[in-house]
Amino acid sequence: MKATPKTMFPSLITNLLVIMMLLYGIAIPLPASGTENDVGHAGKTRPLNVLFIMADDCTFSDLGIYGGQAQTPHLSGLVKEGMLFRRCFQSAPMCSPTRHSLYTGLYPVRSGAHPNHTFVREGVRSVAHYFKEAGYRVALSGKSHVNPRKAFPFEYSNARGKEGGAGNPDMDAVDRLLKECQDHATPFALFACSNEPHTPHDKGDVSAYPAEDIELPPHYVDTPEVRTAFARYLAEITFFDDQVGQCLDLIRRHGLEQSTLVMVVSEQGNSFPFAKWTCYDKGLQSGMVVRWPGKVKAEVQTEAMVEYVDVLPTFLDAAGLPIPNDLDGRSFLPVLLGNTSSHKTVCFGLQTSRGIHDGPEHYGIRSARSDRFRYIRNLTPQTPFRNTMMKSAWWKSWVRAAGLGQAHAQAMVDRFQNRPAEELYDCETDPWNLDNLAEDPAHQTTRATLAEALHQWMKDQGDLGQETERTALQRQWKNAPRADQATP
Repeated sequence: MKATPKTMFPSLITNLLVIMMLLYGIAIPLPASGTENDVGHAGKTRPLNVLFIMADDCTFSDLGIYGGQAQTPHLSGLVKEGMLFRRCFQSAPMCSPTRHSLYTGLYPVRSGAHPNHTFVREGVRSVAHYFKEAGYRVALSGKSHVNPRKAFPFEYSNARGKEGGAGNPDMDAVDRLLKECQDHATPFALFACSNEPHTPHDKGDVSAYPAEDIELPPHYVDTPEVRTAFARYLAEITFFDDQVGQCLDLIRRHGLEQSTLVMVVSEQGNSFPFAKWTCYDKGLQSGMVVRWPGKVKAEVQTEAMVEYVDVLPTFLDAAGLPIPNDLDGRSFLPVLLGNTSSHKTVCFGLQTSRGIHDGPEHYGIRSARSDRFRYIRNLTPQTPFRNTMMKSAWWKSWVRAAGLGQAHAQAMVDRFQNRPAEELYDCETDPWNLDNLAEDPAHQTTRATLAEALHQWMKDQGDLGQETERTALQRQWKNAPRADQATP
């Protein structure tokens, strides 16, 4: 197991050096940008800016850019100007551990942030530290879901009292930030994090998605309740796409397009079955689009396997900043620049169900994904799985249909709640992960190879399986020591 990151003495030294340089009038150099054709007012090349936009509970394959039914014109326009990733994954199918991994470059167990509503261990550093120390303004507008604040020292804002509400980006604050950065030639790293299409799915124009015309996934039970709910969900994806458009428009209006790397991701899957809170592909795979004028070719796609833990080192690499050697993630800058078509051979994920709303006391899940196959290990298969969505009207409609003897409903209700110890899926021929090949003699080599890769990853991370699951409540922010909860 790698050692847990230590406290920030290097940061203290850096800050003292900066103060001394300012006192003696020594110029502080900013990182060089990889964009050669964007020149500021003084004729100097501008440092790279970063705009990161994230959805919330959005199954990637529901986006129009991946062939889904949701209308996403702004994302479609972005794809025409950049690179679409077809194999992007995250290490947990829940909001909080996902965001902690993304901002720290560490997998969930190593950072300490493996359950939902969690926090990182003492001494863990984040993207806010690295870019601030390089002279950047680093801001997070919208949903945060990371703790403690001293580990994530962003400039925070949200749309409380405005369109979208507190969990969404405050476009007025974003506008001010961009104007100030442009006026003062200050580079920025901005994280605009939406709360959509997270439940309750009450935003967007649902009339654009007539319930009777919706095409449901094959593992859904077709009831009026689920059609209505799914239509509302699709409408909220389009609402998110509008937010993407607003952010891109602000970048354009402030003349920052050429100096800004834009990345948009969809986060984990939706809160319908077999997505969020699961390690199936619809839970752990994410959409990703990157635009970087002059560096990333327009309208290209890549099959390179990347993970959210790779985002931080990639941003640092693109900005010409040093990458800490204790991160789990690896820069995929060579993929963006078109220098390679591959990055990783296996991606990993976990689900800690203890502590989720209306979840089981124990139901840990671990997973390894190759370019084609997904292997899943359920730590307590004897325990029925459950979560808060089982209170929904549409889930109750599934249960009613099952009670009336509908075979498909019976199969899906049972499959969601009762799972075997091992699962293996061919994601190329079975994208919905419905045909379990774990006991198929023809796939035993694949099963064993991925099982061993998963075992080694867990060992490296200090993941003790069920023993780690039992610590989940201690790693939730509401149970953190009061000293940790103090706002710096």
